[in-house]
Amino acid sequence: MKAVNPKEEARLFNKHYQQMAGDLFNRTATDVCMSALCRPRHRMQTTELGTELRARLVKEARAAHLQRKCGELLNSEELKTIWHLLVAHRTLPDSADGERFINYLDYLKVCKAAGPKCSKLLSPSLFFKLLQADPLGRVSTDHLYEFISRKTWLLQTRVCLSLYDFSGDGSLSESDLENYVTNLIPTLYQLRKLDKLFYSYYVCTAVRKFVFFLDPLRTGRVRIFDILTSSFLDDFAELQVETSSPSKTNWFSAYKTLRLYGSFLALDKDANGLLSKTELAGYGAGSLTDAFLDRLFQTCVTLNGEMDYQAYLDFCLAMECRSAPQSLSYFFRILDIDSCGAITAWSVNYFYRGLQRRLRSHGVEPPRLPDLMDEIFDMARPADPCRIGLEDLINSGQGATIVSILIDASEFWRHESRSATAPDTVGDGPAEPDEEELEL
Repeated sequence: MKAVNPKEEARLFNKHYQQMAGDLFNRTATDVCMSALCRPRHRMQTTELGTELRARLVKEARAAHLQRKCGELLNSEELKTIWHLLVAHRTLPDSADGERFINYLDYLKVCKAAGPKCSKLLSPSLFFKLLQADPLGRVSTDHLYEFISRKTWLLQTRVCLSLYDFSGDGSLSESDLENYVTNLIPTLYQLRKLDKLFYSYYVCTAVRKFVFFLDPLRTGRVRIFDILTSSFLDDFAELQVETSSPSKTNWFSAYKTLRLYGSFLALDKDANGLLSKTELAGYGAGSLTDAFLDRLFQTCVTLNGEMDYQAYLDFCLAMECRSAPQSLSYFFRILDIDSCGAITAWSVNYFYRGLQRRLRSHGVEPPRLPDLMDEIFDMARPADPCRIGLEDLINSGQGATIVSILIDASEFWRHESRSATAPDTVGDGPAEPDEEELEL
């Protein structure tokens, strides 16, 4: 038998493969229906084969695209080379504290020596973006290298996240995020002692923060760009550091996750994995009003009138970060008792009665309703003096205070005593790269 040339064999295979795929993909719905009626039953699997071929082609194309993008990114050795070039071509003199600088002409020398792979990063516009008030028109080499390293890391993470984007639309579903976090756990030094039996609870806790803050409209998907420009990936990077004193404030730390799950179990008195209204009333200092709890269980998704762990995590995120726009939106849905898109005098009156009952049960006489009403509307400064919209609540800068005094008797009393501390803030602002710079 005559031997077949491997190249010729590959050419023929690709030819017939593409021809078969093209014939299947170019058929209209009418063609498919007519062929189904005219052909035997066992030949109706053709359209299924076409769909499978299309899916395989898309998958292979995505894999090839991401592999090519990986090859375009700088590796650790190339980053070291850029650092050495910046040091070698720096423009003297150095500053008194030893900081190095480089001018534009020497910067061009670094660009040329670094090679074509670095040309996208070492652009003329980058130099002028980082230019500060140096009298000699120079840029700090430390700032320059930090920017290059940061952007390279973001692009590497962009590619990594894209591996989980099976829809190819630049966003991840909740299950995609769960897969990403699950595979990330073994790489985090501070989670090395985390019991594998607890992995599912850790993943649920971590992913919930992504969904709560980055998908406030509950579309079911989180944009990869929003993940990259949040501070959440920095929080994960913090867990990679080998340290003897792990962070206790980082939401993604083992300590925080165990504490959250522990608080859920402590509130779950009947151990059924769900929290009733009575059980959740014990949250924190136990000073949440019954009016707020009634509205909370009316608006949040519950199972037979009880709250599961995911809903509890949303509640905790909103309570801990009350001044964040996403948290204010969460509370606004609860405070808007008429579903009219605003907090009205009737809404304030409703929650005031809850405060009144709670305070009087502790022997404290509440202030008059008109006084509280005036104070809340003065803090909100709404465009419509009779209605506080969500935008008014956010823009006022007093949203967290308004929410606190309406739902929590202890916070209300602290505010009245003027001993309340400043509300927590969320540092999830955007990072420096633009969306176009992180496109694949």
